[in-house]
Amino acid sequence: MFRVFVFFLCFIACVANVNGGTTAVIVPDTMAERVRACTICHTGEDKIERDAYYPRLAGKSQGYLFNQLRHFRDGRRIYPPMAILLENMSDEYLQEFAQYFSLLQLPYPKPEQFSMQAEEIALAERLIYSGIPEKDIPSCSACHGDNLMGIEPAIPGLLGLSRAYITAQLNGWRGGSLMRSRTPECMYEVAKQLSDDDVNAIAKLLARQPVEGKSRPLSELSPELRKRCGHQILLSEEMK
Repeated sequence: MFRVFVFFLCFIACVANVNGGTTAVIVPDTMAERVRACTICHTGEDKIERDAYYPRLAGKSQGYLFNQLRHFRDGRRIYPPMAILLENMSDEYLQEFAQYFSLLQLPYPKPEQFSMQAEEIALAERLIYSGIPEKDIPSCSACHGDNLMGIEPAIPGLLGLSRAYITAQLNGWRGGSLMRSRTPECMYEVAKQLSDDDVNAIAKLLARQPVEGKSRPLSELSPELRKRCGHQILLSEEMK
C-alpha cells in the first residue's frame, strides 16, 4: 500500500513536469516517506504536538506496535481506515513499520494542565495505583506497569496521551465498542464498572503526568492478571 503511495507521488511529479515544465520532485524510497500516511494522524518527525484523538507511536515498544498493526489487519481490532491501509501488508513489512516508530525519539509534549479537586485526585490515585478490590477492579499500574509505561508486548503505556483520547478509550471499553473478539476482554470487564466520575478523574490525572521510564517485560505481570487476561496475552506471545 505504501509502496503504491510513493509511486503515486512520483507519478504526479512526473506529470507535473511534462505538463508544466517544472522541475520533477524526487521522493526518496525511505521508511520516513513510507509512513507519511501514518503520520497524517499519528506523531511523526514533522508532527510532534499532542493530538487529542490519535495516540503517539514514536518511542512505543516494537512488540506492542507490531501486535496492534496485526490486530487491525486481521480484524481483531476494528477501525476500517487502518484495516484498509494494512490489508495487504506482510508480517515482515509490519515489523519494519513497528521498528521505525519504536526507534523514533521525539520530545513528548508537556503534560496537560487541569485543575482538580482534592477528592478527584484521591479517587484517581486510588484507581490508578491501588484499584478497588471489593469491585474486582485492579489498579491501572497492576496491568500497565508501576511506571504506567506498559508491559511489553501486550499492554500499552498510559502516559503522554491526551485527556480526550484516554476518556474516549475508556468510554469505548465501557460501552463495548472496542471489544475485539468474542472472548471477553480484560479492559471491558474492568471499564464497565467505572462511573463517569471515575473515567474523568483517571483521564485528568494521567494526562497531567510527565513521561518517564520504559515499558516493563511481560514477566512482571502478576500470575493472577496473566490468567485473567490470558486470551490477550496468548495472542501477544504468539506474535513475538
